[in-house]
Parts: sequence; C-alpha cells; structure tokens
Amino acid sequence: MSASARQMSLALDNQRLAMHRRRKRVNALALTLALLAMAFGVFWLIWILFDTVRLGAGGLSLQLFTQSTPAPQENSGGLANAITGSFIMVSLATLIGTPIGVLAGIYLAEYGQRSWLGHITQFINDILLSAPSIVIGLFIYAAVVAPLKSFSAFAGILALALIVIPVVVRTTATMLSLIPNSLREAAYALGTPKWKVISSVTLKASLAGVITGVLLAVARIAGETAPLLFTALSNQFFTLGLGSPMASLPVTIFKFAMSPYENWQKLAWAGVFLITLGVLALNILARVMFRNKH
Repeated sequence: MSASARQMSLALDNQRLAMHRRRKRVNALALTLALLAMAFGVFWLIWILFDTVRLGAGGLSLQLFTQSTPAPQENSGGLANAITGSFIMVSLATLIGTPIGVLAGIYLAEYGQRSWLGHITQFINDILLSAPSIVIGLFIYAAVVAPLKSFSAFAGILALALIVIPVVVRTTATMLSLIPNSLREAAYALGTPKWKVISSVTLKASLAGVITGVLLAVARIAGETAPLLFTALSNQFFTLGLGSPMASLPVTIFKFAMSPYENWQKLAWAGVFLITLGVLALNILARVMFRNKH
C-alpha cells in the first residue's frame, strides 16, 4: 500500500472515530435529558399521589358512603349523593356513547376508508377528541339546558356521552385496522357476508382493544367537572331523578375544596381519593387487557 493510500485510510479511520465519539456524546446528552424529564414528571406525580393518600385516606368512613353532603360546619355527613350521582351519569353516558362510538368506528375501519363521508367523519371525530370539555358543556347548555330552563342530570349525561364517543370511535377504528386482511379474505372465501365477517371475525378479534377504549373513556369522564357545572349543576340532597340537578363527585369536590369550611375540605379530599382509586383501577384494568391481547 502506498503512503498516500495509508494516509487516506488513516484519515477515514479518524473521521469514523470522531463521528462515533460525537454520536456517543449526543446519545448521552439525549439520554440524560430524557431521564431528567422523566424524573421531573414522576416527582410531581408522586407528590400528588402522596398528598391525595395523606389527606384523603383519613376521610374514609362508613358515613362517607351512607350519608349525603352536609351543611357547613356539620360534624356528620358524607358523599353518598355525589357518589351515586356520578355512578348514574357515568354509567348512562357510557351506555349511550359506546354503541354510537363502536358503530362509527366500524364504519371508518370497514366501509369509509376511501369515501368522502369517512374522511369527514374522521375529521369531526378528531376535533371532538381534542375539544376542551368545557366547550362540550357549553354546547349542551345552549342546546338542552337553556331551552328547558332547567339544569338536569340528563343534560350532564349527554355532555359526558359526547366525550365518550370520540374516544371509542378512535379506539375501535384503530383496533379493527390492525386485524390482518387475511382473516377477512378467508371469511369471504367461505361465502360469509360482510356484516357477518365484521361481527364474528374482525370485531371479535379486536374485542379486547375495543373494551380497553371504553374503559379509558370511562376513566376520562369520571373526573370531568366543567361539563357538569353547565349541565347537571349539583344537588345537596339525594336524588335519582334525571330531570333535576344531580350531585356528582367532581363538582362536589370543586365546591367543597374552594370553601372555607374544614368539614367540606375533608370531604373534598376523600372524594379526590375515591376518584383517584377508581381511575387508577380502570387504567390498570385497561392496560392489563391490552397486554393480554398482544
């Protein structure tokens, strides 16, 4: 090998070594920044959870689940009306929003991939998915509460259902699009009609993912406060009527936490603890189901 060739080879080796060292420095910097960002987020999360457990667990008692919200400075009282109201509104909103979301997701994944209606539906769903919940609450207020001249649990259910629908639509469409086309083609080869293929093959194969989306939607609406302030408002007394204002945990927490009364503040932290446990349980359940699916 000539001297010039050796010099060229040595220069290339030095260039590769310098590039390797530069990449290692950039990788170390990126990894350090990522770890710092993670530590920053985890720090605040642990702090929030610590305060929630510290201040909320002490308020747990039997009367919390058996008595309605008390008047200011009363020693007795609980959150039975708020817990029941939240359970009713979240359950009915899920029952209304889930079928609509699943059917719309099926249309987007199986029928409307190349149609103008499918593109418009996807665009509107993306807008609803990112829309602030207070906007949805104001819409239901203008469409339902103002014309009827009354706040009601029914209006709150509609507002929560509008939050459920886009989440379920996105999850259903995504899960169905992940199903291999070979499954569909095998069913079509046997003479199976399209509706049967969807109900018995693709939807069944993606059922765990769809249920995961429903659980995540429930976890989201369980803590929504803004839509209920404009629709269901609140109620200090226990009621099951959907045509009248109804208490809910998020609104009760908002009102009690902002009050100067110690007994209300204690109940607010107990309500925060209950919602945190419920949302955490739903998220864990959803992730366990999604992990088992894959």
